[in-house]
Amino acid sequence: MTGTVSYWLADAEDGRSPRAPLDGDRSADVVVVGGGFTGLWTAWELLRREPSLDVVVLEAETVGFGASGRNGGWCSPGLGVSVAELARRTSPETARWTVEVLRATVDEVGRLTAEAGLDIGFRKGGILRVARGPHEVPSMHATLDDLAALGLAGGCDVLSPSALAERVHVAGALGALWDPHGAVLHPGRLVRGLARLVEDAGGTVHEGTTVERVEPGAHPAVVTPQGRVRASTVVLATEAWLSQLPGWTREVLPVYSLVVLTEPVPDELADRIGWKGDECLSSHRATVDYLSRTPDGRILFGGRGAPYHFGSAIDPAYDTHEETHAMLRRMLVDWFPDLGDIRFDAAWGGALGMPRDFMPSMWHDPATGIAAAYGYTGQGVTTARLSGRVLTDLILDGETPLADLPMVGHRPRRWEPEPLRWLGARLVQRGLQAVDDRAERTGEPPTGRTLAERLIRH
Repeated sequence: MTGTVSYWLADAEDGRSPRAPLDGDRSADVVVVGGGFTGLWTAWELLRREPSLDVVVLEAETVGFGASGRNGGWCSPGLGVSVAELARRTSPETARWTVEVLRATVDEVGRLTAEAGLDIGFRKGGILRVARGPHEVPSMHATLDDLAALGLAGGCDVLSPSALAERVHVAGALGALWDPHGAVLHPGRLVRGLARLVEDAGGTVHEGTTVERVEPGAHPAVVTPQGRVRASTVVLATEAWLSQLPGWTREVLPVYSLVVLTEPVPDELADRIGWKGDECLSSHRATVDYLSRTPDGRILFGGRGAPYHFGSAIDPAYDTHEETHAMLRRMLVDWFPDLGDIRFDAAWGGALGMPRDFMPSMWHDPATGIAAAYGYTGQGVTTARLSGRVLTDLILDGETPLADLPMVGHRPRRWEPEPLRWLGARLVQRGLQAVDDRAERTGEPPTGRTLAERLIRH
């Protein structure tokens, strides 16, 4: 199972896809561009609040084709910036409230899907951020200190190596930061289930319908090869693919995150590694890694490493990058040496949207009829649900009780034009890898003073 179809989507076929593409011009109250989490949560929330609305969702491929169907299965309260950086940019009070809202949204995803009868495998097992060597120990303690300074450390703790070993046996681990505010889920079942809910609520979902351009104004419209859709509001919910839309190419940087997936781990090996719970795992690497377990006992290992492509190009050929996939397989065995002979059944990848300041955006401009949410930096499973609430408030009421969240109404500075964008992205990617390599080689924590670290300070 390799290529552009993830395990999640292959395991979530529901008989409704492929759906018919748009067939000619039409009008609607709201047209949503993008059949992923953001677009579908928004469409469903609109229809729950106003069942009489005519809501149309246009998806270029199939529902969940983008990051919504390719991610690591984490439902966590993270943003693209740390809590300390969030407090620096806003205020301690705003940072605390933002995290509290995101933590509540994790629970809301589980509650709403259960109430709707969706079996998405939601399991709130928390998050373990493992210190895999002395170079990561300072970051582990600093993160807890930052949470404590904001009054957010309740339930969180630094686990000793022996306490961590009671949960999971990670080679070289010197402890872990335990955060109970995270869950795992089956993203394929979630995104396909949301599409069904939208249709069952009276909305229309068209697959195989690429939006070629957006026409803002008093009567906004989207243009596709199959026809034009006019609406009172156009919702842009394409995440990394926003960079492919004329006029929006510099809003987000498409960065590839890749994943490998094992066969179901045999019971004997599962006993050796001891990971029987539903925790999400990661280390404190600058280049990002993330692990989760599937309900059938597979282990997913994901991370960055695939190169940025000139011109913000996105192509199915980039979904696999053998050098990076091979690195991820080696890294998993480095975490769990007992899995040295494990078979890997799947490998895939996909683009995520990186905004210039690493902060998501959720906004509505009544003058142009455009609403949008994007820029999740790989943290979108939870934040997309929040975007659906915020955009629905703004579209229907013109305001939202969540208006003081730093993401609401936020419009980041655009990325630089090429070739500066390519040069900067490659410099940062290589620089962060060098930071991790040096820290692992010397056992000394990153200084935070390298150019790459300063450029992405968050």
